[in-house]
Amino acid sequence: MRDTLAIVIPLYNERDLLPELFRRVEAACGQLEGISWRVILVNDGSRDGSLEVMVAKTRADPRYTVLELSRNFGHQAAISAGLAEADADAVIIMDGDLQDPPELIPDLVTAWRTGGEVVLALRRTRREKGLLRRLGFASFYRIFGWLTDAPLDVSSGVFGLLARQVVAELNRLGERNRFLPGLRAWLGFEQREVFYDRAGRAAGAPKQTLPRLIRYAVDALISFSFKPLRLMTYTGLVISAVAFALAAVFVVKRVVGIEVAQTGFTTLVTLVLFLGGIQLIGIGLLGEYLGRTYDEAKNRPLYVIRARHSAGPTDG
Repeated sequence: MRDTLAIVIPLYNERDLLPELFRRVEAACGQLEGISWRVILVNDGSRDGSLEVMVAKTRADPRYTVLELSRNFGHQAAISAGLAEADADAVIIMDGDLQDPPELIPDLVTAWRTGGEVVLALRRTRREKGLLRRLGFASFYRIFGWLTDAPLDVSSGVFGLLARQVVAELNRLGERNRFLPGLRAWLGFEQREVFYDRAGRAAGAPKQTLPRLIRYAVDALISFSFKPLRLMTYTGLVISAVAFALAAVFVVKRVVGIEVAQTGFTTLVTLVLFLGGIQLIGIGLLGEYLGRTYDEAKNRPLYVIRARHSAGPTDG
């Protein structure tokens, strides 16, 4: 029997890139031997006509399937929808902006066939536009590695290959605020690595805006670590120790009669604002954890599929 491969591609307003994406994916998969492949395109609420292009592709090529989500649920939810649809021996996850090169597909499959249950596509270099975005990506992965116990490589993203068992275990995880690279690292399994140079976007502007990336980072850190809460506890202990030490100094000065009254309120105001800021940060941090607990407790579905488009009888 031939091996089967599914390629999951989440898409949001990428109409201009779709023809080139299809061409490059098909060229890369044409190099595969002894494997049957299909592509699962997840339309995450596109409004630029991307859906029409995708549906037309399913009618022209039965190897393509489109999952049409009812609205924009976000990058991680769209990938999760694709993973739930994928029924294959191996599943490749890649973004549709061509920063994840389809030409790497044969290398990922080769690494899987040599025993890799999780094949990570690691970036040697990345050409992100904007110094702030580059620094943000570099800082996030280092902070994530320090705050959590998940062995996450700073050069990895969602791009990679998962064996069937890994996909099944990933689909069992029910949390809504998802960070798939972290979940993948948490699951373990035998890993292989394939390196590539990440290119800039082929066209258009990045769909992951800075606010979305910040929210994504916060979700990742809070989902995988309670160290931020410990840090707030340690900060409180340090501030309390300093306060007790200062109180002891003031008591000694009064007892021995060398107390000197300070004029002005600059020091007092500074201390009040500093301590008030620390308290507000702590309350905000607790709110982030509590809000996500509330979100999980509601147990709403991670996404809603409006229609499924394919060449078969299940065409939406």
